[in-house]
Amino acid sequence: MKKKKRILSYSLISIFFLIILIRLFFIVQNKDSYENLLKKKTDITVYGMSAPRGRILDTNGKVLVDNIGINTIYYNKIKNIKVSEELSIAKILGSIVDIENKDINDLKKYWLIKNDDGKNLITEEEYQLLEKRKINSNDIKTKKYERITEDMLNELSIEEKEIATIYSLMNNGLSYEKKLILNNASEEICAKIVESNIPGITVEMNWNRIYLYDDVAKSILGRIGSIPKEEKNAYLEKGYELTDIVGLSYLEKEYEDSLKGEKAVYKVNRDNTLTLIKEAQKGNDLVLSIDIDVQMKVEEILKEKISLGKKDYPNTEYYQESYALVSNPLTGEIIAISGQRLNSDGSFTDVAVNNITNTFTVGSAVKGATIAVGYKYNLFNVGEYITDSCVKLYLVPEKCSHKRLGRINDLDALAQSSNYFQFLIAINLTGNKYHPNMVLNATKEHFDIYRNMLESFGLGALTNIDLPGEVLGIKGEKVADDLLLNLSIGQYDTYTPVEVLQYVNSVASGQRLALSLKKGELEVLNDVDLNKEQIERIRLGMNKVLLEGTGKGYVKKELNPVGKTGTSETFIDTNNDNILDTATITSTFAGYFPFDNPQYSVVVITPNVSHNNGKSDTMYFGARRITNDITSYLQEKLNN
Repeated sequence: MKKKKRILSYSLISIFFLIILIRLFFIVQNKDSYENLLKKKTDITVYGMSAPRGRILDTNGKVLVDNIGINTIYYNKIKNIKVSEELSIAKILGSIVDIENKDINDLKKYWLIKNDDGKNLITEEEYQLLEKRKINSNDIKTKKYERITEDMLNELSIEEKEIATIYSLMNNGLSYEKKLILNNASEEICAKIVESNIPGITVEMNWNRIYLYDDVAKSILGRIGSIPKEEKNAYLEKGYELTDIVGLSYLEKEYEDSLKGEKAVYKVNRDNTLTLIKEAQKGNDLVLSIDIDVQMKVEEILKEKISLGKKDYPNTEYYQESYALVSNPLTGEIIAISGQRLNSDGSFTDVAVNNITNTFTVGSAVKGATIAVGYKYNLFNVGEYITDSCVKLYLVPEKCSHKRLGRINDLDALAQSSNYFQFLIAINLTGNKYHPNMVLNATKEHFDIYRNMLESFGLGALTNIDLPGEVLGIKGEKVADDLLLNLSIGQYDTYTPVEVLQYVNSVASGQRLALSLKKGELEVLNDVDLNKEQIERIRLGMNKVLLEGTGKGYVKKELNPVGKTGTSETFIDTNNDNILDTATITSTFAGYFPFDNPQYSVVVITPNVSHNNGKSDTMYFGARRITNDITSYLQEKLNN
């Protein structure tokens, strides 16, 4: 029996040692993995403060946005340093820099340090409750802060208050992180700090944005700043730190991932010193399709013409702003994007971002897309002449063109902006043939057919422009016979200026192209829902608009332009009572040139350029004069 027990014991011991040997063998075989795991557990790495962002350049390589170095003072916490020693550092710093106190808790924290941690602020009964765990240490801390009065803080000298603020900055965040003490420090201050050789204090270079063309296109370029509170989780998941500077709007935000620099990486040594592992890298440059010379000229023209309209033309009291866009119609690349608003003091505000966020009724400018419904569904005979007239629906006032146009075909209908021709297309779409006082029984399906065609060109669809915040125009919700007619002439739905630009580019290329401010981008979103012959017919009609029709004089004939004008009735609130009380006129141009080799497309929208109580040439002045000046300038560029 004893022998059997010994054998069993030896066997168990042998198995035990065998397991140990196997485990040791496994550890040796996986030595690198265990070393890496140990390194991850024991090594701490931190990032430098910032690396320069990439520059933003125009299409010709001119620098629009660059970086400028600013002196920044940091504190690197020293291992095992005492509070008294840090207060001494704060005192030395306070004698060199002026830092405003913005948080009363900084002063309370300092008061507690100087007054035995405020032990006399807590009663014996409260300490007993703490021992019995009926309250916790956080409750005690809260009570101390609550019981420090304003009079107690007023006992602190100005010097002590500054020390308190600096000390708080020195202890903000994790112990091994650099602590920002002062941004944009003067050379004199930096020299004094370096000369003083203050423990843990360093002067380093940080980066700010500079704009080499001042405010030109600045709103579109965007701005940078601290991470917004509502977005902090999203940025933390991407590996950002809450102290990082990020793109907050428009191009800076859209291209954040590319523009941001890569910060230097440091290993934290056991004595809390830092060893550089990876140097900082500048962000990637962003090259735009914007031509800054064209951008500046367009902005200049808008300001000049808005001022002229307000000064020399009647009925312009509600005219405050105009918008203009220039692009390559065959790529969708934007060459200039501008919006200017005249202020009461005669200055101007850049409102270029309204090109993607504000919507307008643009009237007949969209007829190149609405007539396409007639072509696609064979709702009229191409080239056949009819006599322009009026339409009278049941219980609806008579609807006519802007004047009697006589004998017209489809090309003339575009050239002379015939409403009657468009009305007949809409009536035929419902399966009816026009007769006075008729009922169409228009349905949502009829509205959808129009809107699907409009969207095929880009009207009523997002343009995919590379700017955050793009909105859609407003689609009327009501279905009615007269509203279908209104939709057919651009007097129902609203569109953003960039939607109008995409539409005219679609006429030029036969494809809906995404709009882009980045050079070299080309994205086809869809083909226009027509065959080549039908698109060419629309081009011919819109060419006739500018050579001999309603758009004559907008663009010089020698440019052989293609385009469409529009005027629409809009309503505004003139006394800020949230009631739209005054009818105004908005004037629009959308076109491109030359016909056979499109180089530039141009859209101009002038909201509220006149009003119905006093119509004058200003209802055409805004878009026409601006368009003429912009296209003449572009002609010079083509010829040079």
